[in-house]
This record gives sequence, structure tokens and C-alpha cells, in this order.
Amino acid sequence: MTKADIIDRIANGTGLTKIDTEAVVDGFFKTIIDALASGNGIEIRGFGSFRVKKKNPRNARNPRTGEKVFVGEHFVPAFKFSKDFKGAVDLGMKTQKDVE
Repeated sequence: MTKADIIDRIANGTGLTKIDTEAVVDGFFKTIIDALASGNGIEIRGFGSFRVKKKNPRNARNPRTGEKVFVGEHFVPAFKFSKDFKGAVDLGMKTQKDVE
């Protein structure tokens, strides 16, 4: 599923135009990125939580050349699914498997 597919589904479900829906979706994504970039986490009950993880400096290896490379300290976004989210996906996959 792509961003365009998400916009189509939301627009069809809400009656908003695709242009309005795209603005809302883009605003939602930007809000998440801005919050994480400023060091804040986001928790959406029943969905999950976004946070920033600090990665320590380390020595890595370039898989193409085998050359050792130093990777400095950096920060990456992380997402943790809620129990409700995991349960819904599990149930959906089990139901889909039963239909096949």
C-alpha cells in the first residue's frame, strides 16, 4: 500500500476531497517528524508509540568491499506497536489464512 492508496481510502471513508485528505496526511507525517526531530516522543493509544533511539558509535563493514568503516553516534526513529495493533494484525492474518 502506498501513500496514494492511504489517501484514497481515507477520502472515500470520510467524504473529504483527495486534496484535503492529502493535506491532512502530509500534516500528520510532518507533525511526527518534527516532534521526533525535536526529541519528543509520540504515543497514540491503541496504535503505538514513536520515539528516538540513540545508536552508539561503532566499527562496521562495507558489505560490498569488506572495508572497515567507522560509524559515529547517530539517532534513528523507532516505532513500537501497541498490543491492540499486534492483536488486530494477528487476527486479520489468521482469518485471511482460514479463507485461503
